[in-house]
Amino acid sequence: MQPKFVTGSLLRHLLVMTGTGALGLVAIFVGDLANIYFLSLLDERQALVAAVGYSSSVLMLTIGIGIGLAIASTSLVSPALGAGRNVRARRLTASAHLWTFAVSALLALVVWLAIPQLLDLLGATGRTRELAVTYLSIAVPALPPLALGMTSSAVLRSAGDARRAMNVTLFGAIANVILDPILIFGFDLGIVGAAWASVIARVTVMAVGLYGVIVVHKMMGRPKVQTFIADGWLLAAVALPAVATNLATPAANAYITAVMSTHGDAAVAAWTIIGRIMPVAFGVVFALSGVVGPIIGQNYGARDKARMHETLRLAVWVTGGFTVGAWLLLAATAPFIVSQFRAQGETADLIFLFCRWLSPLFFFLGILFVANASFNTLGRAHISTALNWARATLGTVPFVLAGDHFAGAAGVLTGQMIGAIFFGTTAVFLGHRLIDYVGDGAARPAAVKGRLDPTINRFLGIGTAQNPAKKAG
Repeated sequence: MQPKFVTGSLLRHLLVMTGTGALGLVAIFVGDLANIYFLSLLDERQALVAAVGYSSSVLMLTIGIGIGLAIASTSLVSPALGAGRNVRARRLTASAHLWTFAVSALLALVVWLAIPQLLDLLGATGRTRELAVTYLSIAVPALPPLALGMTSSAVLRSAGDARRAMNVTLFGAIANVILDPILIFGFDLGIVGAAWASVIARVTVMAVGLYGVIVVHKMMGRPKVQTFIADGWLLAAVALPAVATNLATPAANAYITAVMSTHGDAAVAAWTIIGRIMPVAFGVVFALSGVVGPIIGQNYGARDKARMHETLRLAVWVTGGFTVGAWLLLAATAPFIVSQFRAQGETADLIFLFCRWLSPLFFFLGILFVANASFNTLGRAHISTALNWARATLGTVPFVLAGDHFAGAAGVLTGQMIGAIFFGTTAVFLGHRLIDYVGDGAARPAAVKGRLDPTINRFLGIGTAQNPAKKAG
């Protein structure tokens, strides 16, 4: 297997991989949006939509674990492929899948047992809480198949197979969209039907992903106990900080949900709908952040610093272009979105606020995600963790509290978007500085003036850690 991203146009690699990845991601986000849409057609629509909103806060905390494990797979498999070490790549693929299943199964059990307590922490009450318990009791046990599918998709992207990586989520989304109306209306199951549609979709994601890895690419090596344990430490070195990184956003969203709950079900319903609109509108940006890692990873294994820099620069420009396009689309279709979800009063006002005025600020979240992908791939996942949690705390809590005090639910929504500006910009600067260091094969870093240099160097691990290209290669 020849590394695909070490030659050719980087912009073309970014756009092709992002385009196919976005189609798969947007499809699965559309499946989630379909849940909300079909439930909004029922009599208890406000309570049902709010219940799914509370449930999503819990589910995103668990999905963050799966995403972290998938990131670890990319950070190890893609440099191995870039260096031409295919046997190592197959071994790491097998270990990554086994560890993903073990960790996600244990996590699903713990969360399933704690569902009532988690909903209490989020502020769910009454009928809304009862519906959320029902939904989560069915959906949480399906975490392991979803996590396995995400890991398979990460391996396929690392190998440069954009189409099959897309199919992993695309087929799952198709299953979700088809089954939602059948189970919700045809079998009159309501929110139970929505939950079971999600479960079947997650099993589909796993099946398609494993087929691509095992049958098509034959990337799954034969697992052995000794290498399984040894690779566990390699995966943990990236997965633990990557998991911590990916838990930051769900934790921030859970906090925002709790604050929104003080303004009633109408505000929570609006936050839930916006939470489904955002990934659909900005699915390309989410997909781009998943593409940057494999491209930088292969060029990292090939020791091509210039292409690594260019990948990060192009990714920032592409993020800006897609953000502007999404903003224009949201602003134009805001009345249609409000009418389709039958939103009224405060719910409608908050949706209009996001679509017309706040959505451009997603650019800073996008470049933060892109930079995080480079940190994870270059063996400095702790930087992603620090920046994401700083954004989720220092960049969220004060702004949300101030917004809540001065403008209520609208202020909460505005505050949580503003905090990403500083951290997104900082992340890109640090990403280029780290590439300068590791791209020289752990040689002496270029001198940069300023009193903060020693602190920045320690934060980046410059001069203190082994060049991870030696381990990954």
